[in-house]
Amino acid sequence: MLKAIGSGKELANIGYFSHVKDIIDKEELGQLKNITHHISTTRFQHCLNVSYYSYIVCKKLNLNAHSAARAGLLHDLFFYDRKAYNSIRAKGQVSHSRLHSFIAAENASKLINITDMERDIIEKHMWPVTLKLPKYRESYVICFVDKYCAVIEFFSPKFRKYSLRLSESIS
Repeated sequence: MLKAIGSGKELANIGYFSHVKDIIDKEELGQLKNITHHISTTRFQHCLNVSYYSYIVCKKLNLNAHSAARAGLLHDLFFYDRKAYNSIRAKGQVSHSRLHSFIAAENASKLINITDMERDIIEKHMWPVTLKLPKYRESYVICFVDKYCAVIEFFSPKFRKYSLRLSESIS
């Protein structure tokens, strides 16, 4: 089953899926299923959550929901342990929070042809940490949805009921 945390919907059976069906089963994304993320989930599940909820918000706002769904799925496409990186990095090196979005964008561009908008979304999803302002409204949506999902995942399952009510009200 393919579900976003807080949603009771089977994502493979709704319109959202048509936007990501060509990349969702890629081996590289499958590797993210083995990496813990935000304590209570996997990096794959986090990317799926960000992708789905960004798609919903962008659709409601008449923005490019297609690019939001795809970039959301790829926004954390990196394979190293972020905690290990931060503990061993030398003084003066870039923090994981600033670096990983650029690594994810490179990995995404090797996996599929990403648009300029999708690259901006992926590279700037950690704004304001990444300093440069996002270029597109969809990039801002991903920034905020990413933070929302991180909080829900961190405190999950305590907030799952609240998240489910929120997702039902906006979809």
